[in-house]
Order: sequence, then C-alpha cells, then structure tokens
Amino acid sequence: MSLSSAATVATSERVLHVLACVARQGQPMSARDLVAQTGLPLSTIYRHLAALKKWGWVQEHARSGLYEPGPLAVQLAHGFDQHSWLMQAARADIEQLVERSGESVGLLCYLDGQVICLDMQESQQALRCSFAKGRTNSTVRGASAKALLAFLPDQTRQQHLDQHFVEIGTNAPQQEQHDRSTLERSLQLIRQQGYATSENEIDDGVWGVSAPIFSGKHQVIATLSLMAPAARAASRHNDLIHMTVTAAHGISRVLQE
Repeated sequence: MSLSSAATVATSERVLHVLACVARQGQPMSARDLVAQTGLPLSTIYRHLAALKKWGWVQEHARSGLYEPGPLAVQLAHGFDQHSWLMQAARADIEQLVERSGESVGLLCYLDGQVICLDMQESQQALRCSFAKGRTNSTVRGASAKALLAFLPDQTRQQHLDQHFVEIGTNAPQQEQHDRSTLERSLQLIRQQGYATSENEIDDGVWGVSAPIFSGKHQVIATLSLMAPAARAASRHNDLIHMTVTAAHGISRVLQE
C-alpha cells in the first residue's frame, strides 16, 4: 500500500512524509526512490533529508550514499517500547499468553494503510513466519490484518479496500487477487465472532488467531495475534482462540480503566 501522494500531504508535513518513507522501506533508499514514493521534487527531497540528517532521524550510508533511519530513531523506538501506554498495558498479557500457549505472540496495529508489528514474542518452540518487530505486513491477508480491518471505522475500512483493489489491478500475483465481496463477508463474520483465524495465508504451514484490542468502546487500537505451526495447532484451535481472545480483552480493560 503506497503512502499518500504529495498532492494530499500538507506542506508543513512533507518532511514527515519523507521520514515515514525511510522508516517503512525496510532497507536503505536513494533520493530518487523518495521522489518516486512521495511525488516531491528532488530539490525538496534533498532539503528535507538535510534537516533530517542534522537532527539524527536519517543517516547517509558512507559507501552507498543511500538513506536509512538514523540514531535518533533508536531513541524514539526505545521510548515507545518502554513508555507507550499500549506496550505497558500489553506486555504482561503477551508474556503470559506465550507461556500458557507455548506459541509465538505478536502485537500489531493499523496505521495509514500499513499493518505494523509493534512487538513479537517468540516461544521456545520453532516457528518460521514473516512477522518481526517493526516490519510491515499484508493489510488484507492473514488473521492479524483481517482482525484490524474488521473493526476499523466503516469509512476508513472502505477507503482502504477501495485503494487496495485499485492498486493490485488485474496483473497482481494470484495470492493478491482477492474477491472483494468474499473478503467483506469474512470481515463481517469476524466482527460477529470477535476474532479472526487464518492458515497458510501469510506463511505456508502457519495457523494464526487474532483478536482486536480496544482503547475505547468501539475504537480498535491494535490486535493480539498468536501464531503456531498448523500441524501443532490442529488439535488446539478452540483453546488457542479462547486464550488469545481472553488476553486481548484483558489488555482492552486495562486501556479503558
């Protein structure tokens, strides 16, 4: 999912637009890559990069000249981990869920067309999956994405789906060619039952369950997701669903106190 174009970003926010692109890329990028992603002129990109470098938000690789997050980003990430009200409220429940289930548990949120993994606590049992702290993930596939989409405000969800189905077009890989009506029916079911499950949608051989976390009565702020090898989880679906939903409810209660 692409970021907003330059035409829809206020002038005063364009330096943040550049910073967001660098943060979300997941690998160093060039100034021309930033032009392509933001729609801003190259001269404007260089001006914003100079300010971001001065403040330590972005740094330039000594050999490649590509741009990547700078040292101040580490301080901000550490502050989020240690002091975010969501992270503080969720930490104990995540640890308990990992211990009780013996499986890996992640905390994810939706932000501006992206599903971001805020935390990932791995169990002692082996699991190979695409979820990692700080990484962005699919916004329409998998239990985590669907649990978030299902409980977003109606207008936000519809706008996201409109953009997604326009962007994938007809030449997208088969795994991305979702039927919108089928997806919307599944989201309605998720809202009714209060959780989402998936198998093989993100990673082959991985089953997952995800339950929304609310900071207000109808305001979803994140989703709690448990992931396990499908073969190991096959006989435990009901128990794993119950544990995950219970933990998510507990975090929501703390946030709403």
